Amino acid sequence: MARHIAIVEDETAIRENYAAVFRRQGYQVSAYGCRADALRAFRSRLPDLAVLDIGLEDEAEGGFDLCRELRSLSPAIPIIFLTARDSDLDAISGLRLGADDYLTKDISLPHLLARIAALFRRVDSLRSAPERPEILERGRLVVDLNRMSARWDGQVVPLTLTELWILRALVRFPGHVKNRDQLMQEASVVVDDSTITSHIKRIRKKFLQVASDFACIETVYGLGYRWTCE
Repeated sequence: MARHIAIVEDETAIRENYAAVFRRQGYQVSAYGCRADALRAFRSRLPDLAVLDIGLEDEAEGGFDLCRELRSLSPAIPIIFLTARDSDLDAISGLRLGADDYLTKDISLPHLLARIAALFRRVDSLRSAPERPEILERGRLVVDLNRMSARWDGQVVPLTLTELWILRALVRFPGHVKNRDQLMQEASVVVDDSTITSHIKRIRKKFLQVASDFACIETVYGLGYRWTCE
């Protein structure tokens, strides 16, 4: 069955152009012009990946709100912001809300399609069934990559796809420092230092919501991050 991509973009010509490009690549596409229509559809059926603009009709940050609402429906669905807004603040805001990637509309179509394919490969890698289940246990933490889940003391920590990959990179070798480039390679994203920092902050925050004493991710200033709990 073809992958299902939802695109939420209020400019008709742009929306139809991207939808046509995705369909030519063999994807099933649903296209929406406003947050309300998209959210109504997502509550009925989730796509395999969502591509969101930020400004939607009269909602200057409607895409941010939609991302937040979509994350409440599914912590793992891949979400990409595709927008004309290129400020670092907007990019960091989008990633803090749980997006897996933040792209501007000047990106080439081949590059956009490559980023989408990379996200789907990460989903496939997590969902594939190896001969032996890949479960990482580190004290109070259990990361089950087949179920795309992380648990702390048995409680689910609702990580996004990118956050789960970054966590995996850290916990595989406790005590080893992972720098930005290594985390990017593990998570199949190309971002800057501030973006990695935002992902790490979100991961910490989600663990702290489950356990107020969480302190297993250490910042090694100038070098990167490491997992300190066995």
